[in-house]
Amino acid sequence: MGLLDGKTAIITGSARGIGRATAELFASEGAQVTINDIDGDVVEQAASEIEGETVAVSGDLTKPGACDEVVQKTVDAFGKVDILVNNAGYTWDGVAHRMSDEQFQAMLDIHVVVPFRMCRAVAPHMRDPAKAERDRGEEAFRKIVNITSISGTMGNAGQVNYSSAKAGVVGLTKTLAKEWGGFKINVNAVAFGFVETRLTASKEEGGKIEIEGKEIDLGIPEQMRQLAAAIIPLGRAATPEEAAGPVFFLCSPWANYVHGQVLNVTGGQFGGMYI
Repeated sequence: MGLLDGKTAIITGSARGIGRATAELFASEGAQVTINDIDGDVVEQAASEIEGETVAVSGDLTKPGACDEVVQKTVDAFGKVDILVNNAGYTWDGVAHRMSDEQFQAMLDIHVVVPFRMCRAVAPHMRDPAKAERDRGEEAFRKIVNITSISGTMGNAGQVNYSSAKAGVVGLTKTLAKEWGGFKINVNAVAFGFVETRLTASKEEGGKIEIEGKEIDLGIPEQMRQLAAAIIPLGRAATPEEAAGPVFFLCSPWANYVHGQVLNVTGGQFGGMYI
C-alpha cells in the first residue's frame, strides 16, 4: 500500500532533476503520473524508466493551449487529476541594467503564467468533483504544489527576472489557497534553496537549453558553488531526491490541513532583506 494509491498526478518538468525525482517517488507510492518536459525523447525515456503507471506529454508549456493539452491527455489516460505539481522552469540570469525585455518576460512566462494556466486547466477536474462530494457530505482532498525559490522570497543578485517570477508564484499560491480551500484543494508552495540540478551545476557542466531557437546557458559560476558549504548550515546542497520529499509530504494525506503555506527547503540557508 502506498500513500498515493489511487491518485493521479501531473508533474511538469518531470523528465529531469527535482521533477524526475518527484515523479519516481510518487510512482513508488502508488500514483499514476503524467511525465512532462520540453524534450520529447527525454520525456519518453523517463516515462519508460519510471516503474508504475505513467503517460508522457512533451512540449513547450508557454505555447497557447499547451497546458490544457497536458491536462486533457492526463484525463484521457487516467480519468481524473488529483495532484498538480508546477515544477517546470529554467534560469536565464543577468544583471538588471543589462537585461532585455525578452529575458525578463521569459522568466515570467515559464514560472508564473504557466503555473497559472495549469491551475486553470485542472480547475474543473478538481473543483467539480469536490462540489459533488460536498453535496454528498463527503470530504476528499486534492493537492496543488507550486515550486518557488528563496530567490523569490529573499532576492538574488543576477536573477531579477527569476526572482520576480518566483515571488509571483508565492502570490499565486496564497490567492488560490483562499479561493479553492472550500473545495478541499490544498494549495501550497515549496521554496528551494540550493539543489543539485542542471540549473545549479557549474557553467561548464550545466549545458544549454533551447527555447524558440535561442540557446540559453545553464549553470552558475563555480565560485558560487564553492560558497554553498559556507552559507548552508547543513554544509551542502540538496539532492533531487531530498527535494522531492517535501513535495511528496504536501501531496500526501499527512498534509491535508496544511494550506496556503510556503515551505522553505534550504538546509537552513537564509539571507536577505525582509520588509
